Amino acid sequence: MLVKICGLDTVANVRAAVAAGADAVGVVMSPGSPRDRTADEATTLLAAAAEAAAEEGRDVATVLVVSTMPAVEAARTAVAVGASVLQLHGRYGAEDVAAARAVGPRVWRATSLRDDPSPRVGALGEEVLLLDAPVPGSGERWDTTGVAALGLEGTWLLAGGLSPANVAAAVREVRPGGVDVSSGVEAARGVKDPGLVRAFVARAKGAAAG
Repeated sequence: MLVKICGLDTVANVRAAVAAGADAVGVVMSPGSPRDRTADEATTLLAAAAEAAAEEGRDVATVLVVSTMPAVEAARTAVAVGASVLQLHGRYGAEDVAAARAVGPRVWRATSLRDDPSPRVGALGEEVLLLDAPVPGSGERWDTTGVAALGLEGTWLLAGGLSPANVAAAVREVRPGGVDVSSGVEAARGVKDPGLVRAFVARAKGAAAG
């Protein structure tokens, strides 16, 4: 079970996410988002994640999440800020994924059933597929009934409205390869709560193991 904590805001919370057992940590660069970070901030946060992971002796993916930045620019930015993964969130196409991969970072893709009713992992050349709510970042739980019937193969993550209160049930229902959370572990919009992060990781991994 891959657990990603996204939209991280401070070095302390990055370290808390890694200490909690997160397998991936994400920083957002998307104008208008309450979680938007500058390149300098992203560099500091992702360096803290890499340092914390090295101290624990395990691999943690450091993810730069973009939604409007052109793919090649996003890939170059990902390399510059020290991200090991670029997550293209939204209406990017196969050419965008290929162009980003040519720059260097691993590429994950996030979409929704509204934009991609029949998703397939790797269909556009991405390494990992993230299946999100129709309105990403809203914190609203979406109807995942029938997602298991899609028969998704490969590595894919469930996102959208997850929280410590509902992630275990979602994992048991949908059986994703991983989960992604942002607003569901916040004390206020854009502000992460380490206690909620710890609870989320524990419950997600516990449900997957059960």
